[in-house]
Amino acid sequence: MQEVLRSNDAVLLGYARTVLRDAGLHPVIFDTHASIMDGSVLAIQRRLMVADEEADDARTLIEAIRADYDKAG
Repeated sequence: MQEVLRSNDAVLLGYARTVLRDAGLHPVIFDTHASIMDGSVLAIQRRLMVADEEADDARTLIEAIRADYDKAG
């Protein structure tokens, strides 16, 4: 598996996961429980991961997601 996004922003992670799923990919968010246990310090970021064979497609989509998200935010 490969990391395609790392963030503490739950909205961004959820949006990215949905877009990747809609594109037929199979994203998984890692470190959710560790991040929650960390509390409000936000030292542990969550990672959006995909299978190795999906990584290139996922990174292309993540670039577009980030551009749209940055414009909206």
